[in-house]
Amino acid sequence: MLFIGCLACVRAQVPADQKWQIGPFVRPSEGNPVIEPRPESTFIDPVTGKPVHWEALHTFNPAAIVRNGRIYVLYRAEDNTGANQIGGHTSRLGLSESDDGIHFKRSAAPVLFPADDSQKEREWPGGVEDPRLVESEDGSYVLTYTQWNRVTYSVGIATSKDLIHWTKFGPAFLDADGGKYAGLKYKSAGIVTQLKGDRLVVVRINGKYWMYWGEGEIHLATSADMIHWTPVEDKDGAPLVVLSKRRGRFDSGFPEVGPPPLLTDRGIVVM
Repeated sequence: MLFIGCLACVRAQVPADQKWQIGPFVRPSEGNPVIEPRPESTFIDPVTGKPVHWEALHTFNPAAIVRNGRIYVLYRAEDNTGANQIGGHTSRLGLSESDDGIHFKRSAAPVLFPADDSQKEREWPGGVEDPRLVESEDGSYVLTYTQWNRVTYSVGIATSKDLIHWTKFGPAFLDADGGKYAGLKYKSAGIVTQLKGDRLVVVRINGKYWMYWGEGEIHLATSADMIHWTPVEDKDGAPLVVLSKRRGRFDSGFPEVGPPPLLTDRGIVVM
């Protein structure tokens, strides 16, 4: 049985009947923002061959993980090209590291970006967005992210051994059910993890990896290898809806999968 908890807000105290919640969280009084735009950062774009100010406008959508005792954060950065609207710039993923979670050393160049590769058609000119990062059992890393070409979007999968060099595998659902979902627009996906010692590591449930995905409505998918995913379907053959909008509540407009869900002794907590 999967128990799903949606964290409504940060509370000073967690009620006795809601001990499944994670928290409370405390916002540091100093240090924010910990990552902000750097207009001076330049990068030779591999598609155009020209320098671009890759994190000039916005830095947001972070994904954090602990590696060798340090905190690493992948973050989405938007350049100053394109139209001044949501999704109108090109996005790339930068990498930063910290000993305390507040003071970060950032990479000079992005670590994941549109390139003249097998995913160019899906990632150019919109870019790569919305990273969700997990550690696998062997210590390597699996990334889910949004591929955006300014026409359509999908959840892309990439893997890395060091958080710097990434291998792209394309859309998560590309081959699912004979290509049934190849044309689907979908984004925002988090693979279920479990706390093992001081590490959050992916976990198998009933022999499979599980992933929550979607916006507006939240769905499930399963995989044997974390590369190729198959949506869980309802009796009519449509993606099973596990969470949706609630009228008059905080999530009445647009629920969307956040960071990787966490399996606990009280069930699966989904933010």
